[in-house]
Amino acid sequence: MKVKPNNYIALEFLSRSANEGFARASVAAFAAQLDPTLDELGDIKTAVSEAVTNAIVHAYPDTLGKINLRASIFDGNLLEIVVRDKGRGIADVAQARTPLFTTGGEERSGMGFTIMESFMDTLSVRSEPGRGTVVVMKRRIARRGVKP
Repeated sequence: MKVKPNNYIALEFLSRSANEGFARASVAAFAAQLDPTLDELGDIKTAVSEAVTNAIVHAYPDTLGKINLRASIFDGNLLEIVVRDKGRGIADVAQARTPLFTTGGEERSGMGFTIMESFMDTLSVRSEPGRGTVVVMKRRIARRGVKP
């Protein structure tokens, strides 16, 4: 049985670098209803930036394409962020998740997936060459004033 979110937003935008900031700010504004700390909010914004930048740089290196972003809130203060593109895809996801590996040239650090993984509770990446990539990130936001 699929669990339905309590709330969600869905965005679609072109793979222009100017839209990375829009995506980051939109998810941060949406996540604010969970009352995250500034550190939690910073982590979420950084992870979204990395996921969207990967789609801009790697999925559509020579053309503009669509990026879909969905942020959902589930019971227990769980935030799920899905970034989807229909770009060139990733031939070897395990290799792409290796720190310092990049197909983006010398100006890229190869740390995008590592950063996403370190700032979120879970990260999954599905991709098919020629069909695109789906990045799913989840982060549980601690309830303030409630002892775990």
